[in-house]
Amino acid sequence: MIDAAVLYILLVVFLATLIQSTFGFGQAIVAVPLLALTIPLPIVAPLVVLLSITIGVVVVIQDWREVHLSSVVWLLVPTFLGIPLGIALLRSPHPHAVKALLAIVIVAFAGNSLLGRKPPALARDSRPWLLGCGFFAGVLGGAYAMNGPPVVMYGAMRGWSPQHFRATLQGYFLISSLVAMGGYAVAGLWVAAVTRDFLMSLLAAVPAIFLGRVINRRLRSHAFLKFAYAALVCIGVLLLVQAIRGM
Repeated sequence: MIDAAVLYILLVVFLATLIQSTFGFGQAIVAVPLLALTIPLPIVAPLVVLLSITIGVVVVIQDWREVHLSSVVWLLVPTFLGIPLGIALLRSPHPHAVKALLAIVIVAFAGNSLLGRKPPALARDSRPWLLGCGFFAGVLGGAYAMNGPPVVMYGAMRGWSPQHFRATLQGYFLISSLVAMGGYAVAGLWVAAVTRDFLMSLLAAVPAIFLGRVINRRLRSHAFLKFAYAALVCIGVLLLVQAIRGM
């Protein structure tokens, strides 16, 4: 008989992985706070990153033709440059004010788009937007382990199909997660408990990855973008609430 705590972890992993596999983002915002209720945060963070790597590997193998490789590369370079600034902001005297400002930018962008005011449309890759969104993602990732929103914003402006969205974001997250996992290993945070919980979580993650692909293939671009904007608004509001509480 499965222990209640184990069943809870498997359910959370299944839900978070299904969201990530279906839409290409959203795993961390679901998994981290829910898993932290039963697992210590130093275990949760590397566990979620390992799951992100697993999702990324499977998705890229499944749909490598759908990955916008040049977009991934040009997003990753400024992401790595932005991470140190994010870490520095986290250690600054006013980290919550910075988080609030970033949250307002995300909510303003996604909220306007959700209300029907179209964001800038990019018919092809734009180096300035790639560099800006990638750097913004690095800052958010370094400070708050949440580098997804700026990348989602760029994909929305490019008008990627749900399939391109899923594959390209997973290509981006795969590489950034590998780097993050290397950091956890160097810091001594990849301990036996992380590996144990990861192997157990595969029972829920693997079927969720394949189910997410089936759902993704049935999504229409217009409905998908509406969901993406709504998700960004929710993430931005959550960041803003966290920032206000911390002030």
